Amino acid sequence: MNNLQLSMNNYAGVRPAKMHKSSRLFREISTIWAIICREISVAFKSPSTLAMSLIMPIVMMGMVGGNLTQNMAGGLGFNFGLFMLIGMMVNMLFMATSQGVATLVDDHEDNFSEEMLIAPVSRYSIVIGKILGSTFSAVVTMLGTLIVGAFMGITLTVGQFLAILALSPLICLSAGALAMLFIGLIKNRKAANIAVMLITMPQMFLSGAIIPISNSSGILMWISRILPMTYSLDLTRSAVYAGTPEYANVVMFSPAVSITATIAITVICLTVGTFFYARSEKNR
Repeated sequence: MNNLQLSMNNYAGVRPAKMHKSSRLFREISTIWAIICREISVAFKSPSTLAMSLIMPIVMMGMVGGNLTQNMAGGLGFNFGLFMLIGMMVNMLFMATSQGVATLVDDHEDNFSEEMLIAPVSRYSIVIGKILGSTFSAVVTMLGTLIVGAFMGITLTVGQFLAILALSPLICLSAGALAMLFIGLIKNRKAANIAVMLITMPQMFLSGAIIPISNSSGILMWISRILPMTYSLDLTRSAVYAGTPEYANVVMFSPAVSITATIAITVICLTVGTFFYARSEKNR
């Protein structure tokens, strides 16, 4: 009888703790989901944003990419069109996600971020929800790039497209985490737009999105090695080119190195960026 009573007492002491952990986890997941739904809803209410998601690929792929294809495609040892298409798809994921995270500045000006931060939820849940919510517009932009590529005669197989789509959440999370390093310190919309350009444009040229960087050396090589898009892009190309003769000419790192570097950079940027963001909002 005493043993039974002791077991019941132990169970009574453990159960509330388990229920508390369970309810907290549910609250964090619900917060992330609510922010994701809000970001998607905002995207649908802003047709101009979705229109830009299709216009940007036309400019980047049709003009920049088309010019490079006509002047650089010879003697590379691989299909430059496919190489460029994959690079531009990843670049558009980075650009659109960074622009989505930059809207935290608007939330700051509208006091929406203050309302979120006083809620009893993790700051990381708020930031992750914002990033994943921005993934919707990013994927639309990526699809726009794919459509423009099709008009240029550059296509992907279903398997290759699904591989890129499967990696897109990790790519967007990496892009959003990098953007948080800047957005956490910026409270001006104009400055936020400039920061997005500083995040995305250099990476487009230095990470190998449209120009091969396998033979880069000196300072350009070192810069490319610290850019998160370099590893996200190389991981994507390793998935697309797997089992093809062009793999060795296109992929620079092993998939294990690329995914480890991507995750490490994402965790560091997300931790530091979220800390500065939460501190700046707390000091308002």
